[in-house]
Amino acid sequence: LIHFYKREMPFKKFVEIGRVAMLNQGPDAGKIAAIVNVIDQNRVLIDGPTSGVLRQAYPIKQLHLTPLRVKFAFNAKTKVVRKEMESEKVQESWDSSNWAKRMALKSKRDGLNDFDRFKLRKAKSARNKIVAKALNTKKRQLRKAGKI
Repeated sequence: LIHFYKREMPFKKFVEIGRVAMLNQGPDAGKIAAIVNVIDQNRVLIDGPTSGVLRQAYPIKQLHLTPLRVKFAFNAKTKVVRKEMESEKVQESWDSSNWAKRMALKSKRDGLNDFDRFKLRKAKSARNKIVAKALNTKKRQLRKAGKI
């Protein structure tokens, strides 16, 4: 019996030339770089001229692949990689992604000192009191009108 329905692959992000990845560990953690060459099944050659990542061999286990991809030739020079990444506006699209925004928010939250966390807690508490008061007055009006 032959099935004619279309099968889709479950994976969308592959380790491939031009794939933009976010570095997970080391001094460049949180920066993005493009995969230039696959050295072996454990390491790739990356280059991130727009984000300040030097061309280097990097373990695949320490990379997070992003949905972004740039087209350039196998083993392309840094100059070519820079030109393609700038023409495709990779850094801007990365900065506007939810992933990058969450990382920025997390680093901002991690940078708070004790007093800042205290002020944040008090501000949230004040906001919640205002919201609860407005909600209760609306509920009270609806109860009097017989809608609840």
